Amino acid sequence: MTDSFDSQSGAKLKPTNSYSAVGNISPAQRVSRAAQLRICPLCRRNVDLTFHHLIPKKMHRRRYFRKTYTRKQMAEGIYLCRLCHTGVHDLFDEMSLAKQLNTPALLQANALLAKHCEWVSRQRTGLKR
Repeated sequence: MTDSFDSQSGAKLKPTNSYSAVGNISPAQRVSRAAQLRICPLCRRNVDLTFHHLIPKKMHRRRYFRKTYTRKQMAEGIYLCRLCHTGVHDLFDEMSLAKQLNTPALLQANALLAKHCEWVSRQRTGLKR
């Protein structure tokens, strides 16, 4: 393995693990980023967020997805609250999420998920701040 250097500053770059990175965000940065955001894009509640892969990780090893998407595209996702995230996975199987609901806009436009998120938005957040 060879060392990589920044073309402008000449500084040595840290090696990245493409499996653990989401775009240019490491898992450690992902946690701190989620703590900063705090507003779920589906239910609009101010709660702790979890990371949702737009193409579920279970699908990443399938030939169709390896040929159709890059690793970076397969690692993309959005932050959702726990109730919305659970609802997404309860309402849809991994294949339909990967093929039909693989963008934030498609998730927000889905009528069945919108009904669930409307219910979630009326739930207490449980935050004592």
